[in-house]
Amino acid sequence: MPKDNIGSKFSYRLTNQHQHARAGELQTAHGKALTPMFMTVGTLATVKSLDSADLDAIKPQMVLANTYHLYLRPGHELIAKLGGLHQFMKYSGPMLTDSGGFQVFSLGDQLAQNSANNKSNNSANNKSSDNSSTNPNTNFKPNSNNQKSLKRTEISEEGVAFFSHLDGSRHVFAPEKSIQIQQALGADIIMSFDECLPDEVAPDRALASIDRTHRWAQRGLAQWESQNRLSQQGHYQALFGIIQGAMHPELRQKAAAQIADLPFDGLALGGETIGYNMTGTVQVMDWVRDLLPEQKPRYAMGLGRDPQNLIDAVLAGYDMFDCVAPTRLARNGTLYYGELDTSTDPWSWRTPYNKGRLQIGNAQFKTDAGPIQAGCDCYTCQQGYTRAYLNHLFKSDELTYYRLASIHNVRTMVRLTEQLRQAIIDN
Repeated sequence: MPKDNIGSKFSYRLTNQHQHARAGELQTAHGKALTPMFMTVGTLATVKSLDSADLDAIKPQMVLANTYHLYLRPGHELIAKLGGLHQFMKYSGPMLTDSGGFQVFSLGDQLAQNSANNKSNNSANNKSSDNSSTNPNTNFKPNSNNQKSLKRTEISEEGVAFFSHLDGSRHVFAPEKSIQIQQALGADIIMSFDECLPDEVAPDRALASIDRTHRWAQRGLAQWESQNRLSQQGHYQALFGIIQGAMHPELRQKAAAQIADLPFDGLALGGETIGYNMTGTVQVMDWVRDLLPEQKPRYAMGLGRDPQNLIDAVLAGYDMFDCVAPTRLARNGTLYYGELDTSTDPWSWRTPYNKGRLQIGNAQFKTDAGPIQAGCDCYTCQQGYTRAYLNHLFKSDELTYYRLASIHNVRTMVRLTEQLRQAIIDN
């Protein structure tokens, strides 16, 4: 494929600040991205039910794809041969790929546990493994030919051995391999390989883990620099380091100091708490904020389930967020409703619904001729699709519902970060 030499080296500029909240500009090989930003999640090189034209209308500053999943299917080598992620999914804006670290731990152990449970249940029901039902979460049927699936993820200094959630095959991710895969995929921002820690891990175990993540970060940096920090398509790729440490403040601070001392282009918070327990998330953000360089972007991984989560994280001084929730909630009948209120201290999401979630399947919307939310600038609301119509589509399991609902939810989160940015600029 021809070399994609668009753009220049990555840069970040902090432009405005209101208390801890920050507004900035990222320059990437595929254009400028403004912060704070909510990155739309396209796990398998697609934002579920949306195409690239929908994304152009929604206007996310960046789209995220998943290294683990794309490595397993269709394979990073194939994507590289077809010109990289941007060509593959026909999207021209900035993109980020994660390292695969979270998935090799979470999905590998989930597969082992689910497979073990299936084996136990099948034995109790006097069923042979050949007749066992396929696991609904993994589409993988354990049998005598793939008993390796019953082993759990194995961590060593070299890397992580795990088993595919698709077919149980064994794979190994090392820090260097994660970088190589991401260089093949060709996103504008790539992530260092880390060991994702659960909240309840003991301090001695967490200490050993963050030190290993630090060594892995150094190895990943060496691989990145050996390729002149370029993707296989020829453009500069920014590399972000990840801070772990579970819910131990002193370990989070040690990890932040270690990762901040390395020549990463940006820094990220990872771990079980981030994005799933907002009280804990804000605690972690506060613990490490003063250790993070002011002139580098700060990414809170997996955060953005509800609009208030984004507001809280921006007020805590962080710039970049991603979450699968907007499209996942949409598919399950939940639509965001509300607006940013900067007259409160702290700023808040003003809404008549619990957590800002309108349940479109409720009977009250069956005859409602109004849009999801008056004044919403998303395609679904602007084109006049009514709550009654969406209620009908949802109840009928019609595929059109998934697209219209997802457009609304993703645009709501993207628009919220646009409004947060403007509020920071306006002070």
